[in-house]
Amino acid sequence: MADHSGFMACCMKSICNGCSLAAQKRGMIDCPYCRTPYPDSDADRLAMVQARAQKKDPEAINWLGEAYFLGDPGLQKDVRRAVELFTEAAELGSIQALFNLGYLYYNGEGVQEDKAKGVDFWTKAAMQGHVSSRYKLGRDAGKKGNHDRAVRHCMISAKLGDEDSFEAIKKIFMAGLATKEQYAEALKGYQDAVEEMKSHDRDEANRRRG
Repeated sequence: MADHSGFMACCMKSICNGCSLAAQKRGMIDCPYCRTPYPDSDADRLAMVQARAQKKDPEAINWLGEAYFLGDPGLQKDVRRAVELFTEAAELGSIQALFNLGYLYYNGEGVQEDKAKGVDFWTKAAMQGHVSSRYKLGRDAGKKGNHDRAVRHCMISAKLGDEDSFEAIKKIFMAGLATKEQYAEALKGYQDAVEEMKSHDRDEANRRRG
């Protein structure tokens, strides 16, 4: 989604780049969801997100957490504040915030390193369909030498079209730690997912973006 969609600061929804292009072709030059005009600057966009965050929108709060973590746009980097915002967003239902918390705790960024806690956050997110969290769980299992579990995790996310997960299974297979049948299943599932997600408008939008 991060590669092929953008978020609407007005309503915090994500829209496929191809769908956005298709809407523009039909004369829609504002948000396809709520019809709010696009912000003119980063400052305007930030103001929109902050307004949503004040209404306890979990995705807006998570977005602010990511902005504080990166120090962008127009915000001074503050990892501690980012952790607070991710925690609040996760409590309000943001799956992405669960992933972000998992990343911070697993790697000890802004918090004391606690890999078990990081895995717990990723597990909660993966159970709700977060693909990158499922991949991270596979990576963690592989590092611990539990290759069967790693394959099971990555198989799920590969079938959802995650390239990193498919490549992980491929490496495990090449190392002789996964069966030919598992590799074939992952390959077919990944290819089917990629084929299903193909979009002429999305390809055109990506070409226009360079």
